Amino acid sequence: MSNSKSPLRIFEGHQNFRLRIVLATLSGIPIKLEKIRSNDLNPGLKDYEVSFLRLIETVTNGSTIEISYTGTTLIYRPGIIYGGSYTHQCPNSKPVGYFIEPMLYLAPFSKKKFSLLFKGITASHKDAGIDVLKWGMLPVLEKFGVRECALHTLKRGSPPLGGGEVHLVVDSLIAQPITMHELETPIISSIRGVAYSTRVSPSLVNRMIDGAQKVLKDVGCTVNITADVWRGENSGKSPGWGITLLAEMKKNWCLFSECIGDAGDVPEDIGAKAAYHLLEEISRSTAIGRGQLPLAIVFMVIGKEDIGRLRINKNQIDENFIHLLRDIKKIFGTEVYLKPVNDPESDDFIATVKGVGFTNANKKIA
Repeated sequence: MSNSKSPLRIFEGHQNFRLRIVLATLSGIPIKLEKIRSNDLNPGLKDYEVSFLRLIETVTNGSTIEISYTGTTLIYRPGIIYGGSYTHQCPNSKPVGYFIEPMLYLAPFSKKKFSLLFKGITASHKDAGIDVLKWGMLPVLEKFGVRECALHTLKRGSPPLGGGEVHLVVDSLIAQPITMHELETPIISSIRGVAYSTRVSPSLVNRMIDGAQKVLKDVGCTVNITADVWRGENSGKSPGWGITLLAEMKKNWCLFSECIGDAGDVPEDIGAKAAYHLLEEISRSTAIGRGQLPLAIVFMVIGKEDIGRLRINKNQIDENFIHLLRDIKKIFGTEVYLKPVNDPESDDFIATVKGVGFTNANKKIA
């Protein structure tokens, strides 16, 4: 619940917009975002950011949001995470994954179980697709004790018109995340994936699979990519196709990659591109990939007052990661320490953080 005595934490720009709102909601600390695209030809919040704020208002109780006339300044005072059953219509400027991903941070700490139906586009080049969230993000939640969590694809909706429907169900309501200790790089045990299509010839799916398997034929482990062809009402409003690959590791860790095809693309090339991206992700990751790292770090921060440790690769320490660490320090007042591993042949670091002792009090509030 928002602490009215807490001073506003002030941020500039639109970077890490969703994560800043999530961190404020988890901490109960109000924030102010200034100079949101103030120098752009179209300044202020975008339609998908306003839609995200409406979603936050829906799943919380007591939150207040103040947006300036120009849309370049936002004050957010968080309430309690309430949860419940709702339907959210996502604008076609962003896929449903843009809205589902931040809900994964909040849902385990709500008063009621989450049951959210998202309608819109189910894949894009920039934001996480449905299969990535299902295969790549939900297993990370399991590591922190959130085990009853599911994502059901009812309809696929390719860009630009969408028409997809995805149901997020989170039944695990936990008091606080389990403390993380992962100091090794697990071994890849198998690679699996799904190639899908909506309102196009099913042959595109098989061609994508062939392209990916040619690249992955010498990886030394089992490769299993399935076809997922959607027809009729459940295939959305636009033709589209894509592929998601997942490298499964021991201890139930996983890494992922995804690519979607555009008009004029060759399916074999899209499959090969996804495979090369997966191999690159494997070479630049440890137990966790770049897309999963923010979720893991935030859950480590809000864990119980114990030391959590996670091995990460030097290549994962990029501009976005630094922004996240700065935002965490500003809101929670805690730091993530990066220490090189004791191995001259390795570029890995151990990310060490002491949890802030967050406790989910929302379930106790009437």
